[in-house]
Amino acid sequence: MKADGDMVKKPGKKNTSGRGQRDLTVKVKSARGRKMSSTLWLQRQLNDPYVKRAQKEGYRGRAAFKILELDEKFRFLVPGARVVDLGCAPGGWCQVAVKRVNALGTRTSKAQGRVLGIDLQEVEPIAGAELHQLDFMDDDADEKVKEWLGGKADVVMSDMAAASSGHKQTDHLRIIALCETAAYFAFDVLEQGGTFVAKVLAGGAEGDLQKLLKEKFEKVANVKPPSSRSDSSEKFVVATGFRG
Repeated sequence: MKADGDMVKKPGKKNTSGRGQRDLTVKVKSARGRKMSSTLWLQRQLNDPYVKRAQKEGYRGRAAFKILELDEKFRFLVPGARVVDLGCAPGGWCQVAVKRVNALGTRTSKAQGRVLGIDLQEVEPIAGAELHQLDFMDDDADEKVKEWLGGKADVVMSDMAAASSGHKQTDHLRIIALCETAAYFAFDVLEQGGTFVAKVLAGGAEGDLQKLLKEKFEKVANVKPPSSRSDSSEKFVVATGFRG
């Protein structure tokens, strides 16, 4: 499940005084009984430009801009590509992939791709994406995915994060383990030359994951896209050129 929310408030009036024009910062007062952490989260959401852009552009969360920015840099969501989105809820990454791989076939001069989203929970339908309720850790999950796709995938991507424990190092180890499991799944379903994209948290335990990916892919990059919050330890690993 993606962690980014969609709560948005319309921008405030412009400040037209001599101090310059800018959007007035939205202030959220601490209601009686509300935890300060909840108040700060709400205030951050209301003032986040990516949250506002997501609502304006029809995406289901600000996380959509992370995969957009990664694709701008590495160009793996190309027309005709077959894409698997692991832990796809709420669906922002699928929305981006549908447009970029031409899953709806609206660009008649371009090849038509496929987008397959899987998640433990039911996900609201997305035009151009095929969504399934499935645990990708099931023994036969890879065979089901290849059957649904009609072959192997060109891209396996994951914005999954393990449930937070509140302990930074524990959360780091959990998400690295989740990412490694997603990587092994990708090895089973990726076409030669394919791409694996996944979220990780910086914290010192990435060495084994990096070694594993470098054995299986021609290039492995670690990137923090502009839309990833500066106070977050998240980054994304982009592995291209699957050796098969």
